[in-house]
Amino acid sequence: MQLLRFTTALFLLGNIHVTTLAEDFQAGAATADITPPAGLPMWGYGARHDKPNEGVMDSLHANALVLSAGESNLAIVGLDLGRAPTRKSMAAIRERIKSEAGIEHVFVVGSHTHHGPVIEVDNLTTPANSYIRELERKISDAVIAAAKNRRPAQLGVARRELGLNRNRHSKLPDKPIDRELAVIRVDGSDGKAIAIAVNFAAHPTMIPAETMLYSADYPGALKKTVEQEFGGVCLFLQGAGGDMSANPGEHRGHEAFGQALGREVIAIARDIKTQPADKPSIKVREEDFQFPKMRINLNDPLVRAAYTQAFFKSLVDFYVDEYRDGVRPHLSVALINGDLGLVGASGEFFSSHAIRLKQRSRLPHMLFFGYTNDYQQYFPTIEAAAEGGYGADPGVSPVELGAGETIMNRALFHLYDLQGKLNRLPF
Repeated sequence: MQLLRFTTALFLLGNIHVTTLAEDFQAGAATADITPPAGLPMWGYGARHDKPNEGVMDSLHANALVLSAGESNLAIVGLDLGRAPTRKSMAAIRERIKSEAGIEHVFVVGSHTHHGPVIEVDNLTTPANSYIRELERKISDAVIAAAKNRRPAQLGVARRELGLNRNRHSKLPDKPIDRELAVIRVDGSDGKAIAIAVNFAAHPTMIPAETMLYSADYPGALKKTVEQEFGGVCLFLQGAGGDMSANPGEHRGHEAFGQALGREVIAIARDIKTQPADKPSIKVREEDFQFPKMRINLNDPLVRAAYTQAFFKSLVDFYVDEYRDGVRPHLSVALINGDLGLVGASGEFFSSHAIRLKQRSRLPHMLFFGYTNDYQQYFPTIEAAAEGGYGADPGVSPVELGAGETIMNRALFHLYDLQGKLNRLPF
């Protein structure tokens, strides 16, 4: 009886849901156009305040991939938006895709383009004509359509280091840089691509802030380049881009850079030999955090006035309410077929977090996604906070120092525990 209680306690630790083994592997993909109507405030640059958008440079999309192993399902969505949807929107999306497609777990990953709309507030819309409600519906539609498109599939993963990004923050001579371009190729049984998922860390800020047009920035050009080569659906999944910028070199402009990066993806994907998994499985854990010790006091009228001057009142009001009980990021961890780890967290994580997590996970493949399932601003490393500067200072990183390390340690715990490596009995 004592042994039974002990093992039961281990399983129930943290009251975290675990999805386990499967007998077969399927995948489906779909895309939805999420381009907003003209006139919404644009996300990403405070100096714009709530100046309305003036039109469309290129369309914004939600690209969805649904993976299934037996009864276990996982949806992964790449968004051409500055951030993932808010906590309230994520709850609505989760409720609908679970009800209509039986999908309980989802990674919704914002590309972090600075030429998408503000989605924290419904400015310039009415409740009957809300872009936010429309966005929730379209993301859910894409996931549900991808689930309906599922068919027998197999996947492969490959990674390559490139010199196409740079650390925009650190003043150290040896700056930390996550140079990995990771590609997941998912094929049908006919060998044709169902989806190509791309993981890379660099701010999509290659279009001037003064350009008041919607654009996916370089990820849009990347996806178009890849889809023209393989067909299927290409997802861009931003990495730990908090301190990462594009390093274009000769590839000037967002289109040229996106196409160059897309050609690198094509070269990697061509060499991937997808094959059926010996033991197909999808295991997922999700966890919420609360960090009540803020680095800045949003209840101070002078602080709120400064933020209102830097941004605009309704956006500031949203974050004052959001942080009423502290910074509350969400963590999502998945283990696919026993050798592919996915970790997503709701903020702008500095690259060292991802570099260390990949090293410590000891998995054949481990991908980190930032801007996932909500957005709680910057998560610098402790070392980066000691250096100071944009992204590391309290103005845009209100969370207590060490929060990023805490989240990464929990991600590591889940990755090992999902492999059954932490519950060995001492005999």
